[in-house]
Amino acid sequence: MEYRILGKTDLRVSEIGFGAWGIGGSEWQNGNDEEALKALHLAFKQGINFYDTALAYGDGHSEKLIGQLANDIGRYNVIIATKIPPKNLKWPAPCGIPVNDVFPKDHIRDSVHKSLKNLKIDTIDLIQLHVWQDEWLEHTEWQEALLTLKREGKVRFIGVSINDHDPNSALLLAQNHIADTVQCIYNIFDPTADDALLDLCKANQIGVIARVPFDEGALTGTLNAQTTFPEGDFRNLYFGDNRLTMVEQKVNELKKCLGEEAKSLPELAIRFCLSNSAISTVIAGMRKAKHVEANTSYADGKKLSPKLLEKLDAFRWNKNFYASLHTD
Repeated sequence: MEYRILGKTDLRVSEIGFGAWGIGGSEWQNGNDEEALKALHLAFKQGINFYDTALAYGDGHSEKLIGQLANDIGRYNVIIATKIPPKNLKWPAPCGIPVNDVFPKDHIRDSVHKSLKNLKIDTIDLIQLHVWQDEWLEHTEWQEALLTLKREGKVRFIGVSINDHDPNSALLLAQNHIADTVQCIYNIFDPTADDALLDLCKANQIGVIARVPFDEGALTGTLNAQTTFPEGDFRNLYFGDNRLTMVEQKVNELKKCLGEEAKSLPELAIRFCLSNSAISTVIAGMRKAKHVEANTSYADGKKLSPKLLEKLDAFRWNKNFYASLHTD
């Protein structure tokens, strides 16, 4: 496992991080706690030290599993990041909504205390707002609430998880000193964070956490037009209508890029993210041990060649499958 410094923090994080949405259980239906704990422990043995969860993942269930891991292996052997949900429960954050409807100070404090209880720890390494709009920078109450928690020792660093497919909504944030990190979608199909956001983060020493490297499974090569998902699984909506057919067509073309630099689509997807020096860590969902074994094998410091990266630029895909998940 290779490691990188998370922006201007003193955190040395594994290039592959553990994305813990899936182990929350509420929207991913084909897993269980026993499998999740096996995956968490194997991830640690394989060198993963960065675990990203959220209070909203399974209403705290994901946090509880991360807390169990920390208790089993020793709290200070892991770096734990979690997120404060929007009070109005709207993902992504719409424009024009007052920040006090989303992140009032009491909600921020209450959420952090709930997360601390779920995780059974005294200090959260990285607390993140789970949605974002740059217009909120004009207001200071939410900032003061986070900084107070930092002074109290409840959190070490502060970050923001940026709205889906909208990296430009955080360009002002990247020039402001309140955030130590940003978390954004970054993958072969959607590399738009690299158009402007990542350069700003690099210039201002903001750590970047790349999420959804496999586009919820589209970039694993395991999905096709006949794929089905369990009842209650969010992917029934995410890949609804004819989207699996579209994915299969795109992926069949992408497979032509495989070769010596990447022998499988998951390897290509991970190496694509890690080839960008602005990225601090790539959080991949790993609900099962086999996912951990595969993903950690790609964290060996090898980057894709400029020639292959240029070729992959042709696979940019202007889409937002998440929109079907948010009907209000």
